[in-house]
Amino acid sequence: EQRTCGQIVCVFAHASSDYAYVPILWASVLALLVPWPLIYFTPWSVQKIFLLQLAVFLVAGLIFSWMPLRFALVPSAVRRTRAHQAALEQFFIRRITHTRNCCGILIFVSAAEHYARIIADEGIAHKVEQSEWQAAIEALIGHIRDGRVVAGFTAAIDRCGTVLATHAPPDGAPNELPDRLYVI
Repeated sequence: EQRTCGQIVCVFAHASSDYAYVPILWASVLALLVPWPLIYFTPWSVQKIFLLQLAVFLVAGLIFSWMPLRFALVPSAVRRTRAHQAALEQFFIRRITHTRNCCGILIFVSAAEHYARIIADEGIAHKVEQSEWQAAIEALIGHIRDGRVVAGFTAAIDRCGTVLATHAPPDGAPNELPDRLYVI
């Protein structure tokens, strides 16, 4: 940021959502399917079938609550959408849109969703080609795949700093946003 009037904010999210509704949703679907074959192929009473249905719901809800399974049951489009929403929320929560020159950017990573994104404020977004931001994302992802999260953010910050220095040179304004990595 010393070479630019732009502001860079970094956010690392372990997960963009806890997807708390997923175990209940899948347990409900499974419990609703259980009685149909029992009604047609067994002489069991309604009470017995209902108790089995209730037991299936409770056991399935507990099993589907296991975090790796919970994430596996969420469609990738839903995970991507939720991660994108979280990135936009962080863009506004971190007040990137309130910088004096409108040249702030957010570098956002959500580990559970395997999602990384750079969001630029309007003052810089129309000046920079998407390929330049994509190069920073690729540098970030390359390091994160190797388990080096800090090195990934450092590489992305360096690339973004170079881009910002080219399109938004320093104007003597003070640093408006904290220089830190937010972990959520």
